[in-house]
Amino acid sequence: MAVRLPRPHRIDVYIAVAGLLGGLLLWGLDLSTRTARDGIVVLEGRWWILLPLVVTVGCEALRRTMPRAAVLAGWAALTLDTITQGNLVTVVMFTDLVYAAVLYGPPATARRVPWIAGLATVAFTVVPLGAFRKPDALLIGLVVGLVALMPAMTGWIVRNHRDAAEAARLRAEQTALLSEMDRAQAVASERARMARELHDMVANHLSAIAIHSTAALSLDDPGTSRQALGVIRENSVEGLAEMRRLIGILRDDSGDTEPAAAPTLDGLGALVEGARTNGLDVTLDADHAEALPAPVELAAYRIVQECLTNALKHAGPGRVTVALRQSDGSLDIGVTSSYGRRDGPGAPGSGAGLVGMRERATLLGGTFEAGPTVDPASREAKVWAVRVTLPVTEGEPA
Repeated sequence: MAVRLPRPHRIDVYIAVAGLLGGLLLWGLDLSTRTARDGIVVLEGRWWILLPLVVTVGCEALRRTMPRAAVLAGWAALTLDTITQGNLVTVVMFTDLVYAAVLYGPPATARRVPWIAGLATVAFTVVPLGAFRKPDALLIGLVVGLVALMPAMTGWIVRNHRDAAEAARLRAEQTALLSEMDRAQAVASERARMARELHDMVANHLSAIAIHSTAALSLDDPGTSRQALGVIRENSVEGLAEMRRLIGILRDDSGDTEPAAAPTLDGLGALVEGARTNGLDVTLDADHAEALPAPVELAAYRIVQECLTNALKHAGPGRVTVALRQSDGSLDIGVTSSYGRRDGPGAPGSGAGLVGMRERATLLGGTFEAGPTVDPASREAKVWAVRVTLPVTEGEPA
């Protein structure tokens, strides 16, 4: 199988063509770097100058795609050029090959070439000086330093700056990506919070409206219908007021820019009384300290509110019990209601209430359980029980 060489970069081809034309121009004008009288020319004749020139031109075309092979072949061509009359363009192109090997080569090559060039500079400075015992011998080391060490160090500096710029670009992209992820997460969290608030604030009133309107339509009793319409009106007015307060939080130009105060456990009595007005037989047993963190009070209030809403929509006939106990740095909430088919009209549910209660408990580092269980009082009938534990120590919420 034939091995295909990588395609040269367009700029490298331009550099190679320019080097070839410049070298041919110097060759045509008979401008060489040495003469036969210098004593170091082994291959006499002007045609020998073209061989290292052509090899170096070919290496220039591969300076970016095959930098290590190009600099090795260029070194061989430069060695051959030193025993001919020489061409200045060949030397200049070799310096570019050293620079390209450090800049475009693998990391190992980029590290080794400056060291090799430095050792060669030292060797060609010390050895000729020791051999000839003349200060003029230092010029050999100077030329080697200009041809090999200087382009190698230039390539190393440029490569370091390029790598630093690339690392900074990657860090900027990573920072932008993390910022976008944080923004998306914040938006999602805020949307989930608003969804919970909207559900908890309005679902209770809408459920009562749905149940009592169904009762008013299904029962042919003027007294019952009038009572149901009164409950419907009361819940619709309260629900509309809460919706306006919620919209006032979201919109500055709504006319009601002051957000409603967050409900606390002190409002559980009014909440239970409203549930009784809607037809639930509710008992409240609350035993908790007066000073609780605001997030805990809000979560506990909303959880009890959602439990009463679910009982109004789904619970069978029977008593609903609400119990709150604070002990060992946590607030325990327990709500039970009868579990079974209800006699009167019900309201459809979406399951968002259970999801919202679980989210509220999880955000505070608490636990949430809900499901049917045996009534501890009768040990026969089944009840729907919701058990929530919320830590009340400041700083614990997740």
